[in-house]
Amino acid sequence: MTRIFNLTFHSGDPMNRPIYTPPGGPPRLERPNPAIYAQMGEENIFRMLEDFYVELAHSSIAGMFPRGEEAMRRTSRKSAAFFVTLLGGPPLYQQQYGRPMMRGRHLPFPIDEPARQEWLACFRRVLDNAPAAYHFPPEYLDGFWTFLVGFSGWMVNTAPPGADWEPGDEIPLFGD
Repeated sequence: MTRIFNLTFHSGDPMNRPIYTPPGGPPRLERPNPAIYAQMGEENIFRMLEDFYVELAHSSIAGMFPRGEEAMRRTSRKSAAFFVTLLGGPPLYQQQYGRPMMRGRHLPFPIDEPARQEWLACFRRVLDNAPAAYHFPPEYLDGFWTFLVGFSGWMVNTAPPGADWEPGDEIPLFGD
């Protein structure tokens, strides 16, 4: 079972809603192998993330993202800067935007488990062709996927839709 904490995020949250916090704090995940960056290079990571954002723009969670091609492209580049560093490259994200603090940056957006699953499905579609399209080393795909699954779980900040709960009640997460 998962605990809901009665936290309220005021800054940037027009809904002034209770924020769901996954149990156990941030996941302790093994970082993807830095050989990924060495084999892909920065340009391919940026291309992969741009294609991922094209998938997101046509998904059921498209409304969570900026509208318009250029706005989505800018957002994909910001995300790509994070992934360059994550995959073993230079600290582009930190140089351009400051410390990642990804959970905090995602709190203004209500992210529930169905949204997380859709996000993962979009990434899966891009990764299915990643070795050929972006020179993603196939031997590291499983480890990268494991990272994405754990990392995305920490971004969930909204209880399941229609859940009958009060802050402090326990609810299942991820089908538990």
